[in-house]
Parts: sequence; structure tokens; C-alpha cells
Amino acid sequence: MRFAATLIAVSLLGASLAWCDEGHQHALTEKEVGSVHFATSCSKAVETSFQRAVALLHSFQYEQTRAAFTDISKQDPQCAMAQWGVAMSHYHGLWHNGDTAAGRVASRRAQEIAAGNAATTARERAYIDALAEVYKEDGKDEYTHAQAFEQKMGAVQAAYPDDTEAAIFHALLLDVTAPKTDKTFTNQRKCGEILEPIFAKQPNHPGVAHYIIHCYDNPLLAEKGLSAARKYATIAPASAHANHMPSHLFTRVGSWEESVHSNRRSAELATQAEGTSSNGEARDQRLHAMDYLEYAYLQEGRVSEARAVLDEMNSLKPVPGLTLTGGYALAAIPARFTIELGKWEDAARLEPRAESVPWAQSITWMAVGLGAAHSKDITRAAEAERNLGRLRDAAASNQYWSNQIEVQRREVAASIAQASGKPDDAVAGMRSAAELEESMDKDAVTPGAIVPARELLAQLLQAQNRPKDAFAEYETVLKPAPNRFNALWGAASAAEAAGDTQAASKYFQKLAEIGVGTERPELETARKKAAMIAKN
Repeated sequence: MRFAATLIAVSLLGASLAWCDEGHQHALTEKEVGSVHFATSCSKAVETSFQRAVALLHSFQYEQTRAAFTDISKQDPQCAMAQWGVAMSHYHGLWHNGDTAAGRVASRRAQEIAAGNAATTARERAYIDALAEVYKEDGKDEYTHAQAFEQKMGAVQAAYPDDTEAAIFHALLLDVTAPKTDKTFTNQRKCGEILEPIFAKQPNHPGVAHYIIHCYDNPLLAEKGLSAARKYATIAPASAHANHMPSHLFTRVGSWEESVHSNRRSAELATQAEGTSSNGEARDQRLHAMDYLEYAYLQEGRVSEARAVLDEMNSLKPVPGLTLTGGYALAAIPARFTIELGKWEDAARLEPRAESVPWAQSITWMAVGLGAAHSKDITRAAEAERNLGRLRDAAASNQYWSNQIEVQRREVAASIAQASGKPDDAVAGMRSAAELEESMDKDAVTPGAIVPARELLAQLLQAQNRPKDAFAEYETVLKPAPNRFNALWGAASAAEAAGDTQAASKYFQKLAEIGVGTERPELETARKKAAMIAKN
């Protein structure tokens, strides 16, 4: 695992940068953003630029995509697909943070140009018509519009079976519209069925590798996507997002060293992009990578480096235009640091950012509630629970996020019950939080819950001197979230307390294998016990 990560790091160090030292962007090449072949009726003069713009779009480099398509539109005003590209740059289906108004203007402009230009092909009109579903003003919600877009792109794929671009975009939309409660991952499987044959034929296409990662970003399919994950950053080495995306699957399988390398490079590129960014997109990318980096450092026990990420985040000057992606990370990074390391008093003192959305504010209140309950400050913990209830209700129009906040409220309520001497209520409440959390998959914006509810349940059981029950819960945590530091330590120590030396040795050895350095005392203990086991 670490050898593979080293190879990735070496390849990235040799890659060309998308921005020169003065902060000016140069014309990106296929070696920097990947190879795309998208046929259009636009002038030959813009053909190369169009392929480059679509490549950027496939890596969600939205701001650069928009600039590229806008320039194409200026060079060839009759190129309807240039305005389609601008409209696509405003559609952020996985993140729900695009500029709908601006996208609608570009979409309508594409339709107008296509209607007035006989050279626009039927295929191009089909692309433009499909995207228009997203921007309809018919009173229907975003998800309904996304479903209509997916269905129309499916029709485009069927009508033009030789057009792999239609198939690739359709595959992405299957993931965008996949229900968060479908634990069979039906849409994601269909996505993979479309993309894997294309990946075999077009191994340097950025969108294919990228969307395989997104579609396989779940516990059931993650292993299947690792080859695409390890390829993507070499396809588009100049893209911050392309360098970050592999870590979605590295996180799913617990390959922390690979995740660290991916997100270090991604954060570097996003930082460079901030020099020419006119909105919050580059900062969003930077913070997104930092959140995944924080998560990986904590799972390896690299406390100082995790602290450095938090300190860097706190030192950043605010920029306008941040979306949920950045706002989520701003809340998640300090919550992760305090909760994962058991810094309960520090957690209880966190303050939510008033300007953030309810499901970002809730992260902080959850950390406050857990920290206060562990610190026996029931008044502060109760305040956190009340605020989580308020935020849950404020998010009622979005059932997924409302339920996510309800999980957090139940976690805090259970922790209060434990601190108040009500162990049975605490276990029942935390078990209900775990069951609700596990009825949903994580959102693409996060590497995972700040702490899995079932891990908190295991900790409660361990605190109540029920090591056998705690061990069973820790093992359940490790199935969808392998190599979590605290779950490995908990499983090992609970098994040891229950007298199961074989299971204890297994998890002590695993923790010693994934851990780095000497900052976590648990690691020293695990190494000593693993060494003793090896001798015997």
C-alpha cells in the first residue's frame, strides 16, 4: 500500500502544473487534463480548445471550464455547444451548489443558438435539450429535475450508441440520482457497467476514471474502483479534484498513506488556483482535500500533522463564495480533531459558524454535545441537543440532511443519558442513532461521519464494562469502515478484556501495522503486544 502511494507521489511530482509562478494560466495539454474526443459542429479553430474544456468539465474544475467555454463562445459565437458547456459548468449535481440562475441563462442561450444555426446537429440539440431539464422553472425540486436530466441523457446514449461521451455523462447522472437509502447501490452498479468497458478502451479519459470512483464510493463496491482511483491522478495531474478523488476510495478501504498523498497534492494545486480564482471554488477544493487529509492523518495516529491541518484552516483569510463543500470542511476538521482524540473540553468549547447551512452547523453542535457530556457539563450538552433539534427541523425540506442531523441529536442525547447515570437509556438511544445512520450512505462531500454512531455505541458498552458486546459492535464498525484507528484499538482492548486473546492479537497487530509515529499512546501499547504475540 505504501509502495503504491510512493509511486503515485513520484508521478505527481513530475507532473506539469496548470498555473505558472505568476499565477497566470497556460493552455493545458492532454498530458495535464486527460484525453477527450467530443465531436461538435463548431469551427475547426476551436476544436482543440473544446476538447480541453470538456476534459476540465469531467474533472469538475468548474471555474476553469467556464472560462474555457466562454472563450470558445467568443471565438465562435454560433457554437451552441460552447454555451452548453458554460451551463454544464454551473450544474454541480453531486454537490448541490451550482449557480442555477447563471446556468439557466447559458442553457437558454444554447437553445437559441441551436435554433438559429442549421449546422447544429441533432445530437448536439439532444445534449442541449437534456440539460435544459435541470434549469426548468416549473416548481419542481432539484432531484426531480436531475431525474429528468438522467432519463434524457439515457435516451441520448441509446440514440447515439457510438457516442461514448453521452454514455459517460449518463453514467455520472445515474450516481447523481441514486437514492441515499438504496444500500444495494443499483444505480451505481449500472454506472459501473457503462463505464468499465469504456475505461478499457479509453484509459486516459478523465471522466471515465473519475465517475467510476464516484459510482464505487460505497462500502460494497469500493474495491472494484481501486484501479481507476490509482490511474485518475496520472490522467489529469494538473487538476486539484483529480488528485483528490482517488482518496474517496482509499478512505473506503482504509488505505491512509495513499489518501495522504492524494490530498496533499490536491490541496497544493487548489492553493495555487486560489491566485486566479474569482469565486470560492478553489478554496472549496482546498478545504475539501484538507478534510480528507485530516481524516487520514487521524486514522494513522499522526497527531501533529492533523493539528497542522487544523491550524492552517484557522489561519486562512475568508473568501466569498464558499459552498457546502468548503463550509462542511470548516466545521468537520475541528470536530474530527477533538472527537477522534478525545479532547472533550476542547470539543465543548467549539462555536458553530453562523453563516453556514444547518447540516454544517450541526457538526459543531454534535461535537459540542459529545464533548460537554463527556466533561459532565450537562447544561452545555443539553444546549447542543436543543440546537440540533432546531437545525433538524430547519433542514426538514431535505430529508437526507434532516435525518443526518437527527442521528447527531440522538448521539448527544445518548451521551447525556450516560453522563446522567442512565446506562440503559444511553445504549438504546445510541443504538437507534446507529440504525438510522446506517440506513443511509454518506454524502460525497465527506470522507465519513465525524465518528460512526456504532463506534460511539461500542464505546458506551465498553464504558459500562460490557467488553464482549462492545467488541461485537467494533467489529461491525470495521466492516464498512476498515482501519479506523479508534475502532481497531477498541476492538483489540475489548477483546482482551473479554478474554479473547486471538481476536485481541489480530486487532493489536492491525493497529500496529497502520499506525505511524509515537504520538498516540495506544500505538505504543499495540506494538508491544504485537511484538509479544510474535515472540510467542
